[in-house]
Amino acid sequence: MSLTDKAIAQIRELIRSGALPPGSKLPPEAELAAQLGLSRNLAREAVKALAVARVLEVRRGDGTYVTSLQPSLLLEGLGGAVELLQGDSAAVQDLIEVRRLLEPVATALAATRISDEQLAEVERHLDAMRDARDDVERLNAHDAAFHRAVIAATGNETLVTVLEGISGRTLRARTWRGVVDAQASDRTIAEHEAIFRALSIRDASLSQAAALMHVSNTALWLSEHLRTGEALPVDQATTST
Repeated sequence: MSLTDKAIAQIRELIRSGALPPGSKLPPEAELAAQLGLSRNLAREAVKALAVARVLEVRRGDGTYVTSLQPSLLLEGLGGAVELLQGDSAAVQDLIEVRRLLEPVATALAATRISDEQLAEVERHLDAMRDARDDVERLNAHDAAFHRAVIAATGNETLVTVLEGISGRTLRARTWRGVVDAQASDRTIAEHEAIFRALSIRDASLSQAAALMHVSNTALWLSEHLRTGEALPVDQATTST
């Protein structure tokens, strides 16, 4: 470990141990450096690194604070990292594989926890998808919102953030699929209808199977498309499929 990495680890340990709980203010730089046995430069660099990671928040004229440490905050950089991988066909397939492992199980969990109000939100996006079957951009927007609403019903913020990171902002494949395959919208809507029906009767196994079928179809299409050697377009609208 570099000296900066060690300094970062020391501050993180203070946070992990509860010595610096969420929302607390860090001591002044000189005091923090002395407390940790660091130079002020090392303490400053460590604070900067943790601010970039959203662990700390530097408020000019006020000081540095520990953030809420909520998963949605700490993991929000995942989507940006995934965005950088979208030009790599192998990485895109890996991301689809991760989604294929996680989303069906998450959908099954949602079936056991979803409220009537949350189910109505899912249905609203499904209805919007039906209305937008000939408008690829609108279809994709409500497609992504449909999945966010389903995963949000799990009540697991970490799961929501991770799945949103790997699918909600990446894999331009959905828009591309809508362009090259005229029947894609009908198939996509039918797959989402199957997921909704399973959720509406709170059947976890059926919900998992419907979600697995949907994600697997996306993965199959993507694999076949990439096999042709065509790169996925990088300037289409993002979506989750």
